[in-house]
Order: sequence, then structure tokens, then C-alpha cells
Amino acid sequence: LSICSKLCYAIGGAPNQVAGSAAAFFLQIYLLDIAHITPFHASLVLFIGKASGAFTDPIAGFFISKSRWTRIGRLMPWMLACTPFTVVSYFFMWYLPPFVSGRAAWYVTFNCLFQALTTLFQVPYSALTMFLSTDQKDRDSATAYRMTMEVLGTLIGAALQGQIVASAHVSHHCSVNPPVNTTDSWHDTTSIPDPSDILSHQAKVYMIAAGVIGGVYLLGIVVLFLGVKEKDDPYALSSDRAIPFCKGLGLTMKHGPYVKLTASFLLISTAVQLEQSNFVLFCTQASGLRNHFQYLVVTILVSAAVSVPFWQKILQRFGKKCAACGISWMIPFAVMLVTIPNLILAYLVAFISGLSIAASLLLPWSMLPDVVDNFRLQNPHGKGQETIFYSSYVFFTKMSAGIGLGISAAGLEFTGYKPGICRQSDDVILTLKILIGAVPGILIFLGLFILFFYPITEQSRKETKLALEELR
Repeated sequence: LSICSKLCYAIGGAPNQVAGSAAAFFLQIYLLDIAHITPFHASLVLFIGKASGAFTDPIAGFFISKSRWTRIGRLMPWMLACTPFTVVSYFFMWYLPPFVSGRAAWYVTFNCLFQALTTLFQVPYSALTMFLSTDQKDRDSATAYRMTMEVLGTLIGAALQGQIVASAHVSHHCSVNPPVNTTDSWHDTTSIPDPSDILSHQAKVYMIAAGVIGGVYLLGIVVLFLGVKEKDDPYALSSDRAIPFCKGLGLTMKHGPYVKLTASFLLISTAVQLEQSNFVLFCTQASGLRNHFQYLVVTILVSAAVSVPFWQKILQRFGKKCAACGISWMIPFAVMLVTIPNLILAYLVAFISGLSIAASLLLPWSMLPDVVDNFRLQNPHGKGQETIFYSSYVFFTKMSAGIGLGISAAGLEFTGYKPGICRQSDDVILTLKILIGAVPGILIFLGLFILFFYPITEQSRKETKLALEELR
């Protein structure tokens, strides 16, 4: 597999991460402080959006598994067809409508559309790994290229969004250090103008950012289409039949390695999502780092981007299960940040968090092809199960993340979060600290505990590879 093909494959997946990163870091604060919807409605937007994307996964897997081979492949037509609609739905997800009463419904609608359309792209794109090469090293290398570019995409998305919209969250009405004799009236001081006008500066900068990221989508799909050649199933015999979707789904749910891998990383990915979605709120509302949040976000993502090749070397040398321990590095530093909100410590936490996030992104997508190979060895005369594995994996991780984000935003509503004020109540600050420190730590530890029982080792991977070569 040539370096050019691996690069083009990796670039094709970057736009989804650019948009996903911008939404992960900024959608919650946009809904609360710019659109001025309640935290409860924001929790509905976040949860229903993730849930719609999750439920689209098995549906996408079903229809894609039924697709016939075309001149450009079986998966590529799906990615080409959904991209223009994804760009439109993404733009309107950041558009401030002129009405107020129905804004929550507006954002639910377009967030659901965006999440569903990105699923129609992500399922065939991630399954495409299995149709680039039959060699495990080639696939692992392509996955490392992909994750490096996706982390760079995450960095570009957060950096673009952060730099373009930073002025929407900087206030000259709030001092970094509040007066000694703070009164309740200071708590209620509005930190930003009411952006109810769609022509306000705050609304404009968010729409500009959405337009720029939409352009990145179009560039990515062109590179993917021109630079990647999809290959048909290399192990399939002419007599083999595609496994029916429902039967295949039942078989995957009974496949032990897949169940353990999915259970582990749905907890870990939920922890990362909680960290991302609440980090900007924590910096602006609970730690006095309002003027540094965009630089801290960039620090996290630069650290993640540069460390993907390091993690690729670690998993090659010590094995994938051993490399997973690096995900836990962020826990003690996050706890330190919420207890000692110091600027220098915040940058250190951001750097270490980036290392852990890179590991959490690379490992599941590197381990999933091993699970598919293991399943294929046990079911040698079936084909078409790749999209079932990938779609159901994304379904579970999205559902868990959606539930986590919904509970997170609902917790802010319960503790009395008020948009646009200089300083939130002590209950809100405590909630943000728990969402940044305690909850992700518990979820990561549980996920790593489950991963300890994951049965595929480096030795069994080699044995599976040799057995599949004999089959081929």
C-alpha cells in the first residue's frame, strides 16, 4: 500500500473530525451563551443528536451491506453522495434563526441531520480499512496515518473555531479576579451582549466558522475519491454468500473479543467526550482561564497530533493492550487541575490530556480489524460483515456519549447554570469540576478493567494472519 494512498485515505476522514472537534468543544457553550437556550434544552439537543447518529449506524450498515459493487467500489458512492448534504446541515447547525421560541427545535433538527449524515460517511469510510489491503501491517499503518490526520483535523477544527469565535466569548465587563466583597449583583452581570439579533457579532463569527469548515469537507472528499482505490473482498469465494444483516448482528453480539472491545471503549470514549464538551465551560466559568481557553484547546490537540506516531511505535513494540494503559495518564492531572486551577498546571494538564486522547483515538480503530479477522476465521464462508462490525461499534459509542453529554448538560440545568453571566454559582462550578475530573476518571478505569479481559494478543494476531493467508 503506497504512502500516497495512505495519505489520501487519511485526508478523506479529516473533515469529519474537523467538524466533530468544533462541535465537541464549542456546541454546548454556543447553545447556552449565544443561542440562549436553557441547559435542559441544550441537553436535549446534544443527546438527541448523538442518539440519531447512533441509530443511523445500524441502518447505514444494513443498506451498505446490501450494496452492489460499482466501478468506483461498494463504499465510495455512499461517501460521495452524503457529503454535500452534510455541509448544508452543518452550516445550519450554527445558524442563529430569527425566532426565539423554536430555537431548541431548530438545533435538534439540524444536529440530528448532521449526525445522521456523518454516520452515512463514517461507516463506509471506517470499513474501507478492510478493503485497502489484506496485510495487517498495511492496515495498521493506514490506521495510524488516518488517526494522525484525524487528530490533526481535530486540531484544525478546534483551532479554526477557537480563533474565529474567541471574540464572541471575551468580555471586558468581567474581571479575571472578582472583587473581594463579591455581591449577588456581580454574579448576575451579563458578560456578553444579548445575541438575539442574527446579525450580531457573536452570531456572525459562528456562521463564518461553519462556512470555512464546510469548505474543508468538500476538499477532503475530492482527495479521498481521487487518491484511494477500493478493492473487493480479498477472502471471498464466488460461492460465498453475504451474511444477512440481522443474523450478522446477532453473531457479532455473541463474539467475545468484539463485546469486550466495544464495552471498554464506549466507556473510554464517553469519558473523552465529557472532557471535551465541558473543558471550555470549565475554563471560562470555573477556573478563571477565560482568556486562555482557545490556547489550552490547541495545546491538547497539538499534543494529541504529534503523539500518534509515538503510540503507533508503542503498540508495535509492546502490544495494543499494553499501550492502552497510556489512556489513564490524564486522570491524575485532570484531578490536579480542578483542585489547583493554576495557569501553568492547566497547560501541563492540556499536554498530558492530548497524549491520552491520542491513545484513545488510535487503539480502538487499530484493534477492530483484528476482531474482524478473528470473526472471519471462525466464519470462513460468509462475507459482508465488515460494515456490521463498524456500524454497531459506532452505534454503541455514540449512544453512550450521547447519554453522557445529555446527563452532563442536565446536571448544569439542575444546579442553576445561567447563560451570559460573569460568574456561576458554587454548585455549577462544583458540577463542572466533577464532570472534568471525577467522572472521566471513573469511566476510564472501568473501561481499562474490561479491556484487561480482551483475548486477542500479539501472538494470536499472528496466528490469525497465517490462517487467513492459508484460507486466501
